[in-house]
Amino acid sequence: MPPAAALLGPLAGLALLLLLLRARRRRAWSPRACPLDLRGKTALVTGASSGIGRCVALDLARRNARTILACRDQERGQAVLEEIHGATGNPNVQLRILDVSSLASIREFVRCFLQEEGQLDILVNNAGVTGLPFRLTAEGLELTFATNFLGPFLLTNLLLGALKASTPARIVNVSSFVHHKGTVNIKFLTGEERPKSSAQAYNSSKLMNVVFTAELARRLQGTGVTVNALNPGVVKTGIMRHFHWAVRLLFSICGIFMKSAEQGAASTLYCAISKEVEGISGKYFESDCSLALPSDYAQDTGIARKLWDASEQLTGLDNGGSRGTK
Repeated sequence: MPPAAALLGPLAGLALLLLLLRARRRRAWSPRACPLDLRGKTALVTGASSGIGRCVALDLARRNARTILACRDQERGQAVLEEIHGATGNPNVQLRILDVSSLASIREFVRCFLQEEGQLDILVNNAGVTGLPFRLTAEGLELTFATNFLGPFLLTNLLLGALKASTPARIVNVSSFVHHKGTVNIKFLTGEERPKSSAQAYNSSKLMNVVFTAELARRLQGTGVTVNALNPGVVKTGIMRHFHWAVRLLFSICGIFMKSAEQGAASTLYCAISKEVEGISGKYFESDCSLALPSDYAQDTGIARKLWDASEQLTGLDNGGSRGTK
């Protein structure tokens, strides 16, 4: 990890950004003001054991949706499952184990899901990591990119059949405002070329989420399935746990300027359930639920197709059979 002194500049920048974001925060759409009931609908939320994912799953369960908690950790997932059962009284909340960094785990998860469910109205790709050191998975993929991008890419494609059978259906990809600092370098995906830092890896993986969203929307035109990406804002969650202690300390100190996990879940829920987003696809929403232009990379169809082709190959979708789009 870098020495603490080397982190002072970025930390000061983060503190200033938080102040500016708080000063500019506008009144956003509120889930509590939306009376929508989701009885008869099925929703799947990845990374539902903590933070934004937990809050999104709790809201969906309160709306009577059949809510699938896709979590990597059995113990933490079980605790959230029991919490949601107690808070909502909804018996149709289920825990399913899923490691989005593992292609094998994703395939097994989807196999079981399709056998047991068959219907999917809302897919929220929320799970993500940051601050990880460079590492390859057992399948030869760089860990940050496998978790934040390639895993959601494969999961979404394998579930497209269920989504198309449940139209109108929505896919929601949780990105970040830092995607503007990322780059689309296909060599990052396999570690053939290393990002300069864990921050660059995270920024680039979040950019790939937005690029993927735009290309998937193009391929899903006319199907009744929409897909959008969003920035949840600067949210106080446990996502910084892999960073240097100095970064974690400042993050904790600056917590008074940040959104709570519940507040951070608002833009995700806006894309997942609001009437305002009905029929809208391929867009990027800011943390105040307003439409915004994403990075120039995310608007380049040539880059999007190259990334899609490489992702199909790396996840095995180009072998046919499992491919969800044409």
